[in-house]
Amino acid sequence: MKKTNYCGELTEKDIGKKVVLEGWIRSIRNQKKFAFIDLGDRTGFTQIFVLKKNKEMEKIVDSLGNEFVLRVHGTVKKRPDPNPKTPTGEIEVTSQGIEILNKCKTLPFQIQDEVNANEDTRLKYRYLDLRRKSMYDKLFLRHKVIKSIRDLFDSENFLEIETPGLSKSTPEGARDYLVPSRIFKGKFFALPQSPQIYKQLLMVAGIDKYFQIARCFRDEDLRGDRQPEFTQLDLEMSFVEEEDVYTVIEKMIKHVFEKVLNEKIKIPFPRMTHAEAKEKYKSDKPDTRKETKLKYSFVWVTDFPLFEENDLGQIVPCHHPFTQFNKEDEKKFDSKNKKDLLSIRSRSYDLVLNGTELGSGSIRIHDRKQQNKIFDFLGITEEDAKQKFGFLLDAFEYGCPPHGGFAVGLDRLIMILTGSESIREVIAFPKNKNSVSLLEDAPSKVTK
Repeated sequence: MKKTNYCGELTEKDIGKKVVLEGWIRSIRNQKKFAFIDLGDRTGFTQIFVLKKNKEMEKIVDSLGNEFVLRVHGTVKKRPDPNPKTPTGEIEVTSQGIEILNKCKTLPFQIQDEVNANEDTRLKYRYLDLRRKSMYDKLFLRHKVIKSIRDLFDSENFLEIETPGLSKSTPEGARDYLVPSRIFKGKFFALPQSPQIYKQLLMVAGIDKYFQIARCFRDEDLRGDRQPEFTQLDLEMSFVEEEDVYTVIEKMIKHVFEKVLNEKIKIPFPRMTHAEAKEKYKSDKPDTRKETKLKYSFVWVTDFPLFEENDLGQIVPCHHPFTQFNKEDEKKFDSKNKKDLLSIRSRSYDLVLNGTELGSGSIRIHDRKQQNKIFDFLGITEEDAKQKFGFLLDAFEYGCPPHGGFAVGLDRLIMILTGSESIREVIAFPKNKNSVSLLEDAPSKVTK
């Protein structure tokens, strides 16, 4: 007989009902003539009362250990000693039969929320770590956030479109993960750092409202709480100004917080320029909670510089080279003064929550001449630009509409929503601080 219920859903209304439960032994209290088993799954647990009515049942019960997988046939009864601290504390299941579906070796750590095992050990045995309720709850919240995002953008007439996972290597700030072609020797695909170019091409195609829950890959140096692969909400819209992007992102944030956390969020969010943020907060990621007295204090930071100076003294894009510049600063391109060049404002913007950057976006360049001007200014030759971005530049000449977009780091958003200390806590199978997957010992050598 198959499972009739999840372990955490039985209540007093089920008293007298015959049930079949399947799950893991969370704990066992074994007495001489009977035993109590807490049988659990992702919904919670139910206490099972087992009477050792014969030698065979005694042998089965005495062989059990934590995290054994069982199928239990029994009847729901009122619990003689109710436990008000648990959702199923008013009932228990009196067993009429137990099947051992699988055994469990000695655990590397106890599967309890209060157990603070070494992180590398937890990552090596992540499938055990994820059995903990606190970890499951974070993944469940992640699921609800992504579902609510999809619901909102569907209601706003956006199309969810998957962009390629194998693409051309183009410089976007970090190093690409390269995938060698077996067929074309000496040539490579790259895993996408973002869907940036593809979503701009979708605007050329007339898909005026695009979004995607996108997987992105960046071969960065080891830096704090970063992951070589991460998830972002990616969107792009045609025929828009900055305020149009702000409005749809604010709707999405409000929808997610109300549906998932039952938290009321006031929109529109306040705006401040990059210059104002740096002057008042000495940061482009201002934490405004002190002034707003809000638990979740959002602010848009606008008018970022178009360029910044790298460690070698070179002028490089502050975000990426496809960002539209402020027309009022166009004359500064002719200046020989580096200070003037670094003061050119872009039409880019960040959304900041409690001092943490949630995402960034911009109004894009949609004209080939203007894009070539930026490439030329950055020292990217016409030949180099054609080789790396020719397909995008060509598309600009076939009726490319004005467009802009945004990307939200979902891992970081969910980290904040769950009060986690690291994005590794809200990703099912993350890499460790050294970008190593301890679970399968990757990266590793490849055999032919």
